[in-house]
Amino acid sequence: MTLDALYRHLLSQAAAGQPLTPPPGADPAQLDCLLHPERHPPVTAPGRCACREGESPCAAACLFRAITRAPDGRVTIDPALCCGCGACLEACRSGTLAASRDVLPALAAVKETNGPVYALIAPAFLGQFSPAVTPGRLRTAFRALGFTGMVEVALFADILTLKEALEFDRHIHTDQDFQLTSCCCPVWIAMLRRVYTQLMPHVPGAVSPMIAAGRAVKALHPNALTVFVGPCLAKKSEAREPDLAGAVDFVLTFQEMRDIFQAADIRPEELEETDRDHSSQCGRLYARAGGVSQAVQAAVERLHPGREIPLTARRADGAAACKAMLEELLAGRGGANFFEGMGCPGGCVGGPKAVLPADQGTRNVDRYGAASPYATPLDNPYVLQVLRRLGFESVEDFLVRGDIFNRRFPAPPPPPEGG
Repeated sequence: MTLDALYRHLLSQAAAGQPLTPPPGADPAQLDCLLHPERHPPVTAPGRCACREGESPCAAACLFRAITRAPDGRVTIDPALCCGCGACLEACRSGTLAASRDVLPALAAVKETNGPVYALIAPAFLGQFSPAVTPGRLRTAFRALGFTGMVEVALFADILTLKEALEFDRHIHTDQDFQLTSCCCPVWIAMLRRVYTQLMPHVPGAVSPMIAAGRAVKALHPNALTVFVGPCLAKKSEAREPDLAGAVDFVLTFQEMRDIFQAADIRPEELEETDRDHSSQCGRLYARAGGVSQAVQAAVERLHPGREIPLTARRADGAAACKAMLEELLAGRGGANFFEGMGCPGGCVGGPKAVLPADQGTRNVDRYGAASPYATPLDNPYVLQVLRRLGFESVEDFLVRGDIFNRRFPAPPPPPEGG
């Protein structure tokens, strides 16, 4: 039985509320991957590689050198090095590698918890399940699964946009100063922390919108269970980082969420609307390439129109383009003072576990952003409401003492041998 077949077998039982009963002869390694994903990296290799000896396209594609292959075909993925970018999955020709799946323990936790359960939905969600699935219908679908509510992470992208704009205003005063965005893509941050460590002083210490949302929910509801849903495999790794762990209990991809809806026979496109719009255009644009820099640029201009040193942005999407941009920056050919990197082509909408093609996802994001009644975080009354509920006296206050939103980046792991 393949890993996918075993997954479908157990998911059907979980969706029906039945005890999980593996079929006879189920592979123990595959079972462990599905029942205990926290023990494994975001990409797993429960079988043996069928590629010819000496061929390792997956290892060659790994920017972080997390993959090794033994002579007998067994593939090992170092969880300390794998960030979940998904490049190895695209390069794998034998079908040996598989993305981690958190569905089974997440469903069990939702069923068993005594506290509220919140779905934290990534800004790239629009249209991922069906063109007819509006935010209100998706919120209703989560409630049908037993969730207390749905939180749009775009609201916390608004808050992080404001933080990055204030950081820019505080630190960029000459033509030689520059800032690298810190608050969106875990692959970009992993690349900086592990490969381009000399640039880390230019990265403000900020958590991602996902972590900010999880921390805020738990600050307001200490016994809450939080489940992030998005297109990104790397978010699974991010949620488990020692200094971030606890904010988000489970990370599910759009594909995993689609599997759950199908197994539970929930059709979000047919459900009633539950409307509640909290995010600005800026926060919603985080889902696509260029969205972060566009959002921060708009916020800086809103803070200080006609600023003497305006924000000039440069962005790259896809690991290769990010590397090229950083190499040019190190060589003195940056050409900007704000740099945005996203590990997936197209940005989050091009994530390895998105349901839609990146170009279609981008169009949906732009349309959803244009529909927001608020242009920037400074125009969004919910931003100030959330900050006040979290105990911040003013907008600037959270820049100084914003423990929920700040992060001290741990020291990078030692480089792999031969690196």
